[in-house]
Amino acid sequence: MATKVVDLRSDTVTKPSEAMRAAMAAADVDDDVLGADPTACRFEAEMARIMGKEAALFVPSGTMANLISVLAHCDARGSEVILGDDSHVHVYEHGGISTLGGVHPRTVPNNPDGTMDVDRIVAAIRSTDGALYYPTTRLICLENTHGNSGGKCLTVEYTDKVGEVAKAHGLKLHIDGARIFNASVALGVPVDRLVRAADSVSVCLSKGIGAPVGSVIVGSKAFIQKAKILRKTLGGGMRQVGVLCAAAEVGVRDTLGKLADDHRKAKVLADGLKKIKHFTVDLTSVETNMVFFDMADPRITPAKLCQALKQRSVLAMPTSSKSIRIIKYVFLH
Repeated sequence: MATKVVDLRSDTVTKPSEAMRAAMAAADVDDDVLGADPTACRFEAEMARIMGKEAALFVPSGTMANLISVLAHCDARGSEVILGDDSHVHVYEHGGISTLGGVHPRTVPNNPDGTMDVDRIVAAIRSTDGALYYPTTRLICLENTHGNSGGKCLTVEYTDKVGEVAKAHGLKLHIDGARIFNASVALGVPVDRLVRAADSVSVCLSKGIGAPVGSVIVGSKAFIQKAKILRKTLGGGMRQVGVLCAAAEVGVRDTLGKLADDHRKAKVLADGLKKIKHFTVDLTSVETNMVFFDMADPRITPAKLCQALKQRSVLAMPTSSKSIRIIKYVFLH
């Protein structure tokens, strides 16, 4: 009999549920590059409705979703985006906005709660007086929830304030909302209200929602039309993509109502870890489905602990020389 593995590395390791597999097998499909896949069209329309935006576009990955969004907003050479120094776009997406888009990143320090000080954002906006020397600021990027801050939620008040700054300076606001539904549930704020100030939002479908593949980008119809062209340019146009959208539809339908329980269980797990003298955990930092804990005993390293856990069929992920991240997700039984 096979040993059951408890995989806490990430909420990206989920397997499609039986309902997802059935929906994929039965999906009504056509050529999505030609705009003819009925399942993809239906799913995109539903995601646009849920997020409170005019249109949506399915793309293969969250990295591509963010890249497309930045490039669509920063479509002139010499553009600059203001973003957090510890944001996913800046740290984990291979510098794609620069290497592929020629967009210059201007970083602002992320606070422990994932925010950037609004006055620092304002100070980072380039003055037109320096146009001869400096890039042109065109975009501000936020991340909600903020992964490297432990899954912290950016409040609607904060997001609105940054949106006001963007609008006052003629800039656009993009939200990397890979786990935006986790933030919505934890804050008790409808997701469309949470992202109202944003011109575009990327939403990952293969994390907490549990779909096997994909993300969606939402925004205005004009923005999504530009995004569709960029998706094709980057090789992300796919044909019978309704097979994938069908699984995502099931995930959105069946999983969103279970995210609060993920958050509750993450807090229970953090509370248990705190009782072990070899670890330190900040219980107040656990807002959603992530738990970060540090080694308090110098004899224990994250790598050694993860190896010991693996021998006991528990998988976890070191995040630094002293920390481990564990993530709770719906499909972990």
